[in-house]
Amino acid sequence: MIQGIIFDLDGTLLNTLEDLCDSTNFALQKFGYPKRTIEEVRHFVGNGVRLLIERAIPNGKENPYFEECLNTFKQHYRGNMYNKTKPYDGIVELLKVLRLKGIQTAVVSNKFDTAVKELCKKYFGDLIQVAIGENEEEGIRKKPAPDSVFKAISELKISIENVIYVGDSETDVQTAKNAEIDCIGCCWGFRDKSVLLKEGAAHIVQNPKEIYEIISTL
Repeated sequence: MIQGIIFDLDGTLLNTLEDLCDSTNFALQKFGYPKRTIEEVRHFVGNGVRLLIERAIPNGKENPYFEECLNTFKQHYRGNMYNKTKPYDGIVELLKVLRLKGIQTAVVSNKFDTAVKELCKKYFGDLIQVAIGENEEEGIRKKPAPDSVFKAISELKISIENVIYVGDSETDVQTAKNAEIDCIGCCWGFRDKSVLLKEGAAHIVQNPKEIYEIISTL
């Protein structure tokens, strides 16, 4: 019986792509580098902002301005992460149903921790009980390592046997596998259905309503 759901954030609960793209291009242009398209950024995200900028900037982390560009991105994003971001259709309704049914919810993300907590608080309030972002300084490895999933389960105080993971990317499917829990792959996010199938997601959904339909049968 499912008692808790661990959600990815970007591409799963929130469509953050345009704001991520805008902040990436703000940072790149500040240092005189060409802008990236939204489709390029779509494929750069999913493994944390450090890797996002590494993929976006010429010569990656070998670029002498890499750290400055990364810090510029973070500063700009903190002030602009609410401009175009919004929950995907049906997500808030799903979270309300889960709360009504007594199913606990958490978010684990490779986005930096403060942004994860702020975004969850703004868009979901108390519909999300636990929000965990990238915080490797505390020894919690980012996804696809299962560390953040284990931390979320611990904070929710439920058994891992009663948890399922929901995400939109290959990183999410790998994270669930590393935590030895099933993954529901959602097709409305930053990756195609083919990616989720190739990685071996246990379930594939086309809209948020299907998530509750699946967990009701488990």
